Amino acid sequence: MLIARLIAEPENLSAKIDAARSDMEAGGLRLASAAMLDFCDQTMQLASPDDDVAVMRSALDAHFTPSDGMVCTAEPVVPKVFISDMDSTMIGQECIDELADFAGLKERIAAITERAMQGELDFEAALRERVGLLAGLRESAIDDCLAERIRPMPGARTLVETLKKLGCRTVLVTGGFHHFADPVARELGFEHVVGNRLAVADGKLTGELAGPVVDSAVKKATLLAEIEAAHSGLGTPVTSLATGDGANDIPMLEAATYGIAYHAKPKARSAANGWVDRGDLTSVLRMLGIDEQTWVHG
Repeated sequence: MLIARLIAEPENLSAKIDAARSDMEAGGLRLASAAMLDFCDQTMQLASPDDDVAVMRSALDAHFTPSDGMVCTAEPVVPKVFISDMDSTMIGQECIDELADFAGLKERIAAITERAMQGELDFEAALRERVGLLAGLRESAIDDCLAERIRPMPGARTLVETLKKLGCRTVLVTGGFHHFADPVARELGFEHVVGNRLAVADGKLTGELAGPVVDSAVKKATLLAEIEAAHSGLGTPVTSLATGDGANDIPMLEAATYGIAYHAKPKARSAANGWVDRGDLTSVLRMLGIDEQTWVHG
């Protein structure tokens, strides 16, 4: 059984569903129903008794691009654990790229960042190379960068605070740095932060990291540990949600019950069972079926 939740241009939902159904049936997937949700009027729910996710996603992408959507094996519920990437997911920037601008190195460092996000470079090696280029930059540049450059993604605080209100544990996990992640987490409402630490001496960045690297394996391990902790408290299976945009997020997106790729790189989008290509982070609430009347607007 498959359940899909889909948000697209309103005229496309009604005008193109028959063509999408035809493509699904040609691929051996029966569509049992397609109807707007009563409590989320922008969201269509599709149901199939079959289980070929690839056929359903291919048809949805062919006829409803751009869209926000999710395909899962049961009707979505509010998760008990939410874990999210930070850069280009919860905030609209890549912190290390913006910080590099203060050192006159933005183009050089941003090129490395982009290749790492696409999965073309080893994450840790690329991170250490970029951090090394920042050696000698004053620590106070981080505060300036935060104030001048770093802005939350639209809907970020509403997503986090609404999930918290509904009993969900919220964790920000980033391959970026605590210098940025801690204030971002406070602003958005996250309860816990996992990230890398920049080494500082005499008020300047040393070009090194302090402590172990938070990479894709750590992101996944953090999710699994949070699920296990929640399971121990509840004694029942724990539903989880993860959001991210780059190759470094793929393991946690795959491990979560609902892995949502947010305006993501192609590899991350393909790995996730949900995607947001059209809207903001409140689309995640709509796909989960959370009535807008219950949202905590940030």
